[in-house]
Amino acid sequence: MEFGNVTQTNSEYDESEIQVLEGLEAVRKRPGMYIGSTGPRGLHHLVYEIVDNAIDEALAGCCDKIEVALEPGDIIRVTDNGRGIPVGIHHQVGIPTVTVVYTMLHAGGKFGGGGYKVSGGLHGVGASVVNALSQWLEVEVFKDGVVYFQRFERGKPVTGLEQRGETERTGTRVRFQADPEIFKETTSYDYETLQTRLREQAFLNAGVRILLEDGRDPETHRLDDFRFEGGIKSFVEYINKKKAVEVIHPDVIYFSGVAPDDSATAEVAMQYNDSYNELMLSFANDIHTTDGGTHEDGFRRALTRVMNDYGRKFNILKESDKNLSGDDFREGLTVIISVKLREAQFEGQTKARLGNTEIGTLVNSMISEKLSVYLEENPAVSRAIFDKAMAASHAREAARKARDMVRRKSALENASLPGKLADCQSRNSEETEIYIVEGDSAGGSAKGGRDRRYQAILPLWGKMLNVEKARLDKVYGNEKLMPVVTALGCGIGEEFDLNKLRYGKIIIMADADVDGSHIRTLLLTFFFRFMKPLVEEGHVYLAQPPLYRLTKSKKHYYAYTDKERDRLMQDFVSGYEIQRYKGLGEMDPEQLWETTMNPETRMMLRVEVEDAAAADEAFTVLMGDKVEPRREFIEQNAKYVQNLDV
Repeated sequence: MEFGNVTQTNSEYDESEIQVLEGLEAVRKRPGMYIGSTGPRGLHHLVYEIVDNAIDEALAGCCDKIEVALEPGDIIRVTDNGRGIPVGIHHQVGIPTVTVVYTMLHAGGKFGGGGYKVSGGLHGVGASVVNALSQWLEVEVFKDGVVYFQRFERGKPVTGLEQRGETERTGTRVRFQADPEIFKETTSYDYETLQTRLREQAFLNAGVRILLEDGRDPETHRLDDFRFEGGIKSFVEYINKKKAVEVIHPDVIYFSGVAPDDSATAEVAMQYNDSYNELMLSFANDIHTTDGGTHEDGFRRALTRVMNDYGRKFNILKESDKNLSGDDFREGLTVIISVKLREAQFEGQTKARLGNTEIGTLVNSMISEKLSVYLEENPAVSRAIFDKAMAASHAREAARKARDMVRRKSALENASLPGKLADCQSRNSEETEIYIVEGDSAGGSAKGGRDRRYQAILPLWGKMLNVEKARLDKVYGNEKLMPVVTALGCGIGEEFDLNKLRYGKIIIMADADVDGSHIRTLLLTFFFRFMKPLVEEGHVYLAQPPLYRLTKSKKHYYAYTDKERDRLMQDFVSGYEIQRYKGLGEMDPEQLWETTMNPETRMMLRVEVEDAAAADEAFTVLMGDKVEPRREFIEQNAKYVQNLDV
């Protein structure tokens, strides 16, 4: 039986497959070590861990339906139709194996034996960590005609493993409620966050049905039913449709391959569109490898080599022409790479990068062989792709000439930094920060109010280039963007070098109005498209200036939201004055320092990218040429737009 391109294991899955490595003591003391944070991200991670265990059953060919439900009180219920967790007495510790799985760290079927051929769970950590961080957890196992049940509270069993009737089904059901003692910020789940993750899992596991139901409120009941027979081909189609781009060829190009020793499989789905941006998403055992790895490296090398060889063979590239670069061939490419392997070697605690060299070889050889055949069998598609790559190459050459011209101009003017930049004294990027400020008047206040030891100010004026509609060659020489590039010192595009960044924090400070929001969005688009590591590494921030100043008895109080203003007005009752700041320029230097620039009192938002596909889609839709998708996006997300400046 074939299931998601991984052959079903023939091994029995029983208590002998579960191996114990260590206990559970540290999880509640240091939860961040196991789930990243105790904020909303860590809260949702609990759900992912239980779902990943069900996905592992699907990868083993033993499960094709997973149900995830949000019950009143933000209780999570996850049910699968897999084999059911083993319930027999464990040979090492002498208690039921299901109890071992939920109470001992690093106890699972992924360490030895043949319980799982491949898996994506956290090395047996998942179930016990979720149990440890839950106020209570209940597990039901449907196995061998019997329903087994056990309840835990804050990681400890409060019942034994009980038999509760007979059943004809198989699988596991887990219900749990996150512990508010751990998740102090919130224990409420965001439906869209879970929806995005589960849809992704359904794409990556062709034919597996995943249901997500929100039953917390009868009036807002929701149900999603995900099942994609097309797998990652459907994933690519979905992304390009959501981005509202025009595809260059109608059909998604798809290849799959198996390692010679049957230890791994690889799938690649790709389609070109008319945008200037590449989107590559890679996965290993259904885990999103956000930092890439050997599977991405193997794809890139093969794509560049095969495309150049094709251009030479059919005389598109003349003998005197240089080879095109990998960036040229990836412009406008949406590609999903999914590999599944027995012994995945991830680099880093968060499994962000795949390190298996044999996977790079597998993907490289698969693309080298199959893409070459595809190009020759589909000459019209091949020519369309090549024409786009040639246009990208010409733009890259134009960008190089523009870059050289900018450098010569800077050398002639003997000025390596922008004239409007008020630099700081320190050269230690760990402590320095630059405020990119809208307008000269606000820039003047910022210069007067800053701590010049470590705070630099760069005023901008007017609307800048929307880089979503422009290639790199249009950026060089742009009077609005080049001062930013020069001041930061780390280059852009293929020349970008994070080690040369002059300031550890890049803070966008704009007015709290529509024009300010537009400037923030234009700058964020620029950083995301041409200096993406700045965002990925957490260097970009949004300043949060106050909206109001209330004065009573010669004392000043600042409100950053309408709610804060209303609360202060209610507290004061009467005898106060209120000022609405229409712009940063209305604040004197002391006020701007006190409210927005003083590290002791300021509020800032750090810009993060949790979902690369969603961020790419949002920038394309909001900043691209298509009006209707932008209108739909704003209508669907109006609740976020109205809080943009909060």
